[in-house]
Amino acid sequence: MIYKLKFGDLLPYWDVLLWGLVFTLVLTAVSTIAGIVVGTLGASARTFGPKWLGRLVAAYVELIRNTPFIVQLFFIFFGLPAAGVKLDESTAAFLAMTINLGAYSTEIIRAGIEAVPKGHIEAGVSLAMTKWQVLRHIILKQAFQKVYPALSSQIIIVMLGSAVVSQISAQDLTYAANLVASRNFRNFEVYLLVALTYLGLAMLMRSLLRGLGRAMFKAK
Repeated sequence: MIYKLKFGDLLPYWDVLLWGLVFTLVLTAVSTIAGIVVGTLGASARTFGPKWLGRLVAAYVELIRNTPFIVQLFFIFFGLPAAGVKLDESTAAFLAMTINLGAYSTEIIRAGIEAVPKGHIEAGVSLAMTKWQVLRHIILKQAFQKVYPALSSQIIIVMLGSAVVSQISAQDLTYAANLVASRNFRNFEVYLLVALTYLGLAMLMRSLLRGLGRAMFKAK
């Protein structure tokens, strides 16, 4: 039996797939920004904060890095309501992705901070710079430059992992694919299209992040 491809059967659902794509892009962008903020605060706390705070952040990092993302997502969406915290699908997806990226980026950024030469920090202090100025203009700037490739890769991993949010009915690209497949039964075509779309997104994001890195860290 020869299977005949009929991508034309997907055309009536182009709006569903487009909305799923847009949702995935927005979810990735927002959670990336929030996750990097969380990671920056966490890395700073572990490196410069009091011991109790560093231990608390370390426990958070270990918890997230050693549990499956889907379990974290289910806990937020299905578990928290038992404690009186009920979130809609989109909010739960955003929160789960932010917490997940925050933990990984904490360790990535912390590695960058520890790689900054102490002499540069001492030079900033000798110039009467405040602790905030030293952190912002010397430590974090150099730290991000050193770990930017690793951070970029982690962002792409988070984008690809966002497909899991379809399990709580968040209307991302994978959710849209499942919906279309359940209506026209063209499973091969719809999942091939979605797989190629994720591949294209990953390549596009890698290119954009690489260009952003060159613009941010170009030699002056």
